[in-house]
Amino acid sequence: MKKINTDLKDCYIIEPDVFLDERGYFSEYYSTLKFENDELDSIFNGVVQANRSKSCKGTLRGMHFQKGEHAQAKLVECVKGAVLDVVVDMRRDSYSFGKWISVELTALNHRQLLVPKGFAHGFLTLEDDTVFQYLVDSLYNPDSEGGFAYNDKEVNIDWQFDKYGIDEVILSDKDKSRGSFLENKDDC
Repeated sequence: MKKINTDLKDCYIIEPDVFLDERGYFSEYYSTLKFENDELDSIFNGVVQANRSKSCKGTLRGMHFQKGEHAQAKLVECVKGAVLDVVVDMRRDSYSFGKWISVELTALNHRQLLVPKGFAHGFLTLEDDTVFQYLVDSLYNPDSEGGFAYNDKEVNIDWQFDKYGIDEVILSDKDKSRGSFLENKDDC
């Protein structure tokens, strides 16, 4: 398993070992032993919930986070299809506060993204029938849910719609009505 640093503090791309043969492949999705005695262990210290979503091409889910004591660290992976995964550091004391990165996660590249607590997270599906899964270290709490608009001018995320041939973004009603980053910057 390979850990790749990103430009955001405490946020890592994980490339698991993948063993291929004529039958297909085998790969560990997550193992506490792989993170033991590592700074990742303190960021992601216990899976309590696993989530999965299926979406058509052009679906954008984000930018979401959990506030306060219900903040969540996530290990995310695309198991079918492809996504452009985006995270924004919302920790005011971080050198990367307000900055974002995007990572293409696909069923073929097997990459995962470790999203620390205090980050907003979202993704854009690049293929129909995309299946995305999350391991999280804190249970979802609807009263602690937060988010901001995917197209917020302050953060200015480049979703690369043209590159991926996406003419129309599909959003939930909740994501259509999200406020700005500045309105949410003190929530994490």
